[in-house]
Amino acid sequence: MTASNTNIFEEKKLGQAQDFGLLKKLTPYVKPYRVLFTYTFILIILITGLELTIPYITKVAIDRYIVPENSIRLKKGAQMRFLRCDLSDPEVSRIVAAYPDLFQVNKNSAIISYKQLPDLPKNAIFQLRKNDLTGVSHAAAWLLIIVIIGFFLNFIKVILMEYAGQKMMHDLRIKLFSHIQRLSIHFFTKNPVGRLVTRVTNDTQNMQEMFTSVLVFVVKDVFMLIGITVVLFSIDWQLSVAVYTVFPFVFYASYKFSRSARQAFRTLRIKVAEINSKFSETIGGMQVIQLFRQENANYKKFKKINNAHFQAGMQQITVFALFMPLIEMMSSVALAIVIFYGGESIIAQRISLGTLVVFISYIKMFFRPIRDIAEKYNITLNALSSAERMFLILEDSDMLPETGEKKLAQAPARLKSLGFNHVHFSYVKGEIVLDDISFDIRAGETIAIVGPTGAGKTSIVNLITRFYDPDSGSVMINGTDIRQFKISDLRSKVAVVTQDPYIFSGSIRNNIFTQKDPIRDRKINDINDILEASYCKSFIDKLPNGIDTELTESGASLSSGERQLISIARALAHNPDLIIFDEATSYVDSETESKISEALSNLMKNRTSVIIAHRLSTSRVADRIMVIHSGKILETGTHEELLKQKGFYHRLNLMQG
Repeated sequence: MTASNTNIFEEKKLGQAQDFGLLKKLTPYVKPYRVLFTYTFILIILITGLELTIPYITKVAIDRYIVPENSIRLKKGAQMRFLRCDLSDPEVSRIVAAYPDLFQVNKNSAIISYKQLPDLPKNAIFQLRKNDLTGVSHAAAWLLIIVIIGFFLNFIKVILMEYAGQKMMHDLRIKLFSHIQRLSIHFFTKNPVGRLVTRVTNDTQNMQEMFTSVLVFVVKDVFMLIGITVVLFSIDWQLSVAVYTVFPFVFYASYKFSRSARQAFRTLRIKVAEINSKFSETIGGMQVIQLFRQENANYKKFKKINNAHFQAGMQQITVFALFMPLIEMMSSVALAIVIFYGGESIIAQRISLGTLVVFISYIKMFFRPIRDIAEKYNITLNALSSAERMFLILEDSDMLPETGEKKLAQAPARLKSLGFNHVHFSYVKGEIVLDDISFDIRAGETIAIVGPTGAGKTSIVNLITRFYDPDSGSVMINGTDIRQFKISDLRSKVAVVTQDPYIFSGSIRNNIFTQKDPIRDRKINDINDILEASYCKSFIDKLPNGIDTELTESGASLSSGERQLISIARALAHNPDLIIFDEATSYVDSETESKISEALSNLMKNRTSVIIAHRLSTSRVADRIMVIHSGKILETGTHEELLKQKGFYHRLNLMQG
C-alpha cells in the first residue's frame, strides 16, 4: 500500500448546498465563545458606523464651509458665486468700508464675488472666512477623533476574535486528536499518515483563519454595504438608482465566481493531503528507496501528484484572475455614472458639490467590501474544504464497539484463562485469515504459535489485544467474551513485545514508564530492578544522561536489540498478566540475543505468555506449541511430542536445520 494510491481513502464529494450544513456542524465549537462573538459584532457595528461617518463629514465640510450651498445664485442670466458677510462683525465692517468697490451692501450683510476675493489682502480673506475655517477645523478634528476611536475599537476587536478563533481551533484540534486515537487499527490501514497530519495541522489552521479573518470582515462588509446603500438613498435617491443599475451584474458575476471556485478549492485540499502523504511515506521509507535505487521512480510519482496540485492551483487562480478585474471594471463603470450623472445634476443645481464628492467616496467604499468578500471567499472556500475533510474523520465510526456500555463486565483482577472458541476472521470480506480456531491457555502457561509467514499468527495477537473483532466465534478471558470488557481494562492486562518495537521521541524514562504509571510514584530501587531485569541498565548507564537521555524519532540512535530491550522494560513496568512476544532475534548478535532471551524469561516469570515463534528453537521453552497453517491449527503439543508425530512441525524443524 503506497501513498501514490489515491484511493486509499476515497473522500466524499460534497455539494455547495452542504456548505451551510458544514457551518451548522461548527456551531458546537462556536457556542462556548458566543459572548466574545457578541461583543465583537457590537464592535463591528460601531466601527462600521464610524467609517460611514467619515465621507459624510467631508460632505458637510464642503457644502457648509468650503463651498457653501448659499454661494450660488443667478444674476442677469449668468451664474455668480459669492460670499455673504455679516456686517455686525466690526472687523468685517472695517474690511467692507476699506474696499467698497468690491462689495454689494444690503442692510446688515454684504456680498462679494469669489472672483474678486483675490483682490483682497490674505488677512482680510481669512477674516471674512474665519467661520468657515473654524468649521473646517472642527470637521478635521472630528475626523481625527473618529480615526483614533476606530483604531482602539479595531484593536479590541482583533484581540477578541483572535482569542476566540485560537480557542475554537484548540478545541477542534483536541477533538480530532482524541477521536483519531479511539479509531480502530483498520482505520489507519486505509489512511496515510500524511493525510491525517494534514487534517490536524493545515486544515485546523485554515479553519482558524476563517473565523479570525473572514467571519468578522464578512459581517463588517455586509453591514458596510447595507449602511452605504441606506446613506446614499437618503442623500439622493435618483443618483443612487442610476449608480445601482450596475450591481445586478456585480451580483451575477459573484454568483458565477462562487460556483466555479468551490470545486477548485475542494480539489486543491485533496491534492495537498496527497502531497503530504507521499512526502511522509518518502521520509519514512528513505532507506528502502535509496537501497533499491528507487529515487527516480519515486520522484516521478511525486512529480505527478505535484503537477495535479499545480493544475488545481491554476484553476483557482484562473477563476480569481477573471473575477477581480471584472469587479474593478464594474467599479469604474459605477464611478463614471456618478461623475456623469452627478456632474450634470450639479450644473442643473439639483445637487451640491459635496453630494457628488460623498457619492464618489461611498461608491469606492462600496466596491472595497465586494473585493474583500471575494478575497475572503477564497479563505472561506479553503476552510470549508478543510472542514469537509475534518468532519469526514470526526464522523468516521470505524471503532470497535463496546456493546451495551452500561452492562460491561467488571475486568477480572487476575487472568485465569484465555481461550479462542470457534473463531473465524478476515481483514477483507471473503479472504479468510483464521478458520475455526479454538484453543485454551491456562494462567501461567507459555504457548508458542509457529507456522509459515501468512499463516495467521499475528492475526491471533490482534484478536487477543482486540485491535480487531472476530467475524464469528469469541475470544474469552476467564470464560467471558472480551467484548464484554472495556477495551482499556482488557489492554491493561496485556503487554506486547513486537518484532520492531516503536520508540517515541523523548527520554528513555518516558518510553518505559507511561502516564498511567507516574514516574514520581516510582522509587529508585523499583526503576533499577526493572532496568536490570530487562537487561537495559548496562547500555543505559553508558549514555550521556542515563535514563533521561533524549531519543530521536523511532529511537534511531539505538540498535535494534536495544530497542527490543526497552520494549521488554516497558512491558515489565506495565506489570501485565498476559505477555505476547513476537520473537524476532535473528538480526541481532548472539550476545544481544542472549540478553533478550534472559530479559524475556524475567518478563514471562509467573505470567501467562504467548510467543509468536519465527525460529523453532524459541518454541522449545514453551509448555505447549501450536502449529498454524493457512488459518487452521494443524498440531498442538510439546516440542518432543510434535517431532514424534512426524507432521508439519517436524518438516519445519528439518527445514530450519
